[in-house]
Amino acid sequence: MHRLFAELEPSVTVTEQNLADRVRYILRSNTFDVTELERLRREAVPSSGENAAAEDAAPQLAEQTANVDAAVNTPVVVDSNDDGTVAQELELEQMRSTLEEAIVETRSTTLENRPRLPRLALSKRNRAVVRALNPMLVTYLEASRDLCDTDSILFGAALAVCRIIGAKLSTAGRATGQSSAIPAWRIRIEERIAKARALIGRLICFRSGNTRPRIVRTVRMAFAGTNVNLSQPDIMQKLTERIDDLKQRIAAWGKRIRRYTERSTRFNQNRLFQSDQKRLYKSLERPIVSGTGPAPNQADMVAFWRSLWSEPVNHNEGPWTEVVASQCASITPMDPVIITPDDVAEAVRRAPNWKSPGLDGLHHYWLKGFMVCHSVLARQFQEALNQKSLPSLFTTGITHLVPKDQGAIDPSKYRPITYVKQYYFQIKSLDRKPVPKEI
Repeated sequence: MHRLFAELEPSVTVTEQNLADRVRYILRSNTFDVTELERLRREAVPSSGENAAAEDAAPQLAEQTANVDAAVNTPVVVDSNDDGTVAQELELEQMRSTLEEAIVETRSTTLENRPRLPRLALSKRNRAVVRALNPMLVTYLEASRDLCDTDSILFGAALAVCRIIGAKLSTAGRATGQSSAIPAWRIRIEERIAKARALIGRLICFRSGNTRPRIVRTVRMAFAGTNVNLSQPDIMQKLTERIDDLKQRIAAWGKRIRRYTERSTRFNQNRLFQSDQKRLYKSLERPIVSGTGPAPNQADMVAFWRSLWSEPVNHNEGPWTEVVASQCASITPMDPVIITPDDVAEAVRRAPNWKSPGLDGLHHYWLKGFMVCHSVLARQFQEALNQKSLPSLFTTGITHLVPKDQGAIDPSKYRPITYVKQYYFQIKSLDRKPVPKEI
């Protein structure tokens, strides 16, 4: 297109990018309708030179179409005009703009305020969008300074994919409160029981002679659709029948809760027996610990676990350590670990797609999809191993404290469960790679 424009207007100096931007602006602003655009195209390209121009533009159009096809990996039909190519360029440009906005937004957002990335379906459309963003990430990843910057770029790319495909994102951040342990079906049934009991109370009040407008309005709503009038002589019998019907409904709902609870308990125990029999037997031996008791002091919890994890410990170096050191002096040291992009790809391939992420909120699925990051991660992992240090961000995780005993207040009576970044496990798996060879 730029070559044809230079032949038609040799006096105008314009770059290829500037010309493409002007074309996109004209198409987006709808300055000309389809008929006017077709007329301008015929006037710009003379009829005598249409065949020659088409022959000259065909290789270039085929090359552009092949590049777009390689980026998106979707079938593209090559036409005589460039309408399809321009439409695809506009779509890719919109993706690039969304990606840039997401990366800038992620870099200026703290980890706690990042949105929660949803679990995506493994559809062809979602995979095509991820493949289309892969070549766009090369520029950002090459300029990445460290692992933290790479993490921000990858999270921004994942956020851009979710926005492009229209996935639902939580805007309140990932720092959510305690979720209810009561299942939704039980909450719904208990709400029905509460409403039925309230209605029974209103009906009993009306039967006792309370004729306040609110009570009368509730009684009329209770008999709606039954052709029962409050002024008929047998209204007291109808009230008694209605109250008995509601009591029977409450009893049936209560039995349904017990039946569903027993079934859910059997299902969970059978599944736990298949995965972890020891844990099942422990749960049967002692009652289930609930967190309904008094909560421990937060400052005491932080101080206790900080004394175990953060403060250095002076170990007792006994004489036997010198003997072991002298015996190990003749052992040939292990070769230095060399991390390659293939090693990173293999470590990511074995990881579950949607395992609970760490503080950064990035799942393994995105590390598998954005394959262009493997070379950058390999280089930065190698630098971290050579320097024998990791950013504190990569060793910081989310810790959940589970009480061991009922109503435990002592911080030592809690079991810590910590989720760290997925990169930490990848570095550990890469560091273990040459160990079997040495053994």
